[in-house]
Amino acid sequence: MIPLKTKNDIETMREGGVIASTALKKVLENIKPGIKLSELDRIADQYIIDSGGEASFKTVDGYSYATCINVNEGIVHGIPTDYELTTGDVVSIDLGVLYKGFHTDLSHTVEVGTDKEKVFLDTGKQALSNAISKLLVGNRIGDISQAIQSTVESVGYSVSRDLVGHGVGAELHEDPLVPGYGRKGEGPLIQEGLVLAIEVIYQRGSPRIEVDDDDWTIKTSDGSLSGLFEQTVAATKDGPVIITSF
Repeated sequence: MIPLKTKNDIETMREGGVIASTALKKVLENIKPGIKLSELDRIADQYIIDSGGEASFKTVDGYSYATCINVNEGIVHGIPTDYELTTGDVVSIDLGVLYKGFHTDLSHTVEVGTDKEKVFLDTGKQALSNAISKLLVGNRIGDISQAIQSTVESVGYSVSRDLVGHGVGAELHEDPLVPGYGRKGEGPLIQEGLVLAIEVIYQRGSPRIEVDDDDWTIKTSDGSLSGLFEQTVAATKDGPVIITSF
């Protein structure tokens, strides 16, 4: 059964979403050549704690960080190590906040010190915007999926076939799954009160993936560049409401 949220639930999630989005903004403001991924994680974790929240990812068994940070070919679940960012790296920051019983989840990808991947990153941002616009009561999950796929593939990139968005709320990962590919009019019905973590997970090359030696980081098998954009969004009678807008 797909969990639906009340108006009060969504308002509480919006409070948590402010913490999550501000934490992400503070991390992004500190991205520069030479900074360690572990330091970026510390910035996010401290802000979340100081704001009265808890890092959602720390509630996952075996994981002890506030963020997942992925660089270049890294797609998701990257551990924030002591790796120092260098000019030209493409880095994605993924974090979540548990606040008053509800999780929120968001991600953003940026380039360090250069602008050579502008088209690649702009494609991910546009795909997420297009996907969010389809979170309308009466639509289907496939409408969201098709919006992601058509936007990404129109530029010649590929969407992940194994990694997907998801429902979010009392649990960090809830039903339904939200793939980055699909057909209009297919999949679960979008109802008022549905809250999703809509994720655009894509890469320049093949969608084939592999798990790194750390047993957490998932990366592209061919070493091609990957991007990740995500927002927590609620379906309301007045249209989609971005809970983690920053």
